[in-house]
Amino acid sequence: MDMRSVSSVLLLPFQILYYTVKATLRFFLPNSRRNLSGDVVLITGGGRGIGRHLAREFARCGAKKLILWGRTEKCLKETCEEIALLGTECHYFVCDVANREEVYNQAKVIREKVGDVTILVNNAAVVHGKSLMDSDDDALLKSQHINTMGQFWTTKAFLPRMLELQNGHVVCVNSILSLSPIPGTIDYCTSKASSLAFMESLALGLLDCPGVGCTTVLPFHTNTEMFQGMRVRCASTGPHPAGSTAQGFLLTPQTPNSFSILPQHALEEIHKFSGAYTCMHTFKGRT
Repeated sequence: MDMRSVSSVLLLPFQILYYTVKATLRFFLPNSRRNLSGDVVLITGGGRGIGRHLAREFARCGAKKLILWGRTEKCLKETCEEIALLGTECHYFVCDVANREEVYNQAKVIREKVGDVTILVNNAAVVHGKSLMDSDDDALLKSQHINTMGQFWTTKAFLPRMLELQNGHVVCVNSILSLSPIPGTIDYCTSKASSLAFMESLALGLLDCPGVGCTTVLPFHTNTEMFQGMRVRCASTGPHPAGSTAQGFLLTPQTPNSFSILPQHALEEIHKFSGAYTCMHTFKGRT
C-alpha cells in the first residue's frame, strides 16, 4: 500500500465525522434558499395538479421565466394565463415526455425562443390504479415511459447546458410509494422506484460538478385529480422509510419514522389499519 492509499485510509474517519456533523447542523439550522430571479424553470406536467401548484410557487418566489410542458393544451393555457397574471413571464408547449424525439425537438425550440433552462422539474406522471393481472399491457408501458423514461429524455435534453453554465438544478417529484409500495398501483410504484434509482445515480454523478445539483421530493397522498377516490384513514401512519432525511431527498409530510424498528408483520398491521393497503379500492383518478 503506497503513501497515498495510507493517507486516504487515515483521512476517512475524519471525513465521515466532518460530513456527519455538517448534516446534523443542516438539520437544525435553516437552509438558505436559492435566488430564483435569474432562473428559467421548466415544469413537466405543469398544466394541473402538483405541476400547477409548483408553477404558482415558483412565480411567487420570483422566478424569471416559467415554461410548462404537458399533453393537454387547455390545462396548459389556463395555468399559463394564471401565472402571467401574477406578473411572471410564462410559456407553454404541448409535449409528451414519453416521446423522446418530441422532447429533444421542443428543447431546441425553448432554447431559441425562451432561453436556457436552469431548473428542470420532472413532475409529469400517470397512474393506472390496478393490480398486475387487471392491468392492460399498453397502460403498464405508458406508466413506465412517462414516469421513468421521460426523465431520461428531459434530463439529457437540458443537463448538458446546465453543466456548461455551471448553473442548474434537476428536481424530481417522486412518491413515497417508490420506497413503500401498496397494492393496486403496481405500475406507479414500479415506475417511481425506477425514477428514484435514476435520481440517486444522477446525484452521485453530479457530486463533482460545480453549480449543478438535484433534489428528489417524495410526497405521500396528495389531494389531486390523478389520485381522486384514494382513501387513507391515517396519513401520518402510512408507509414511511428509514433514512428519509438524507441530503437531496425531501419527504413530505416529514413524519418521524417511529415504526422502523418493528418486525415486518407488525408494520403490515399498522399499514392495514392506516388504510394504505386498501386505499386504491375506491380509486377513480385520471390515467
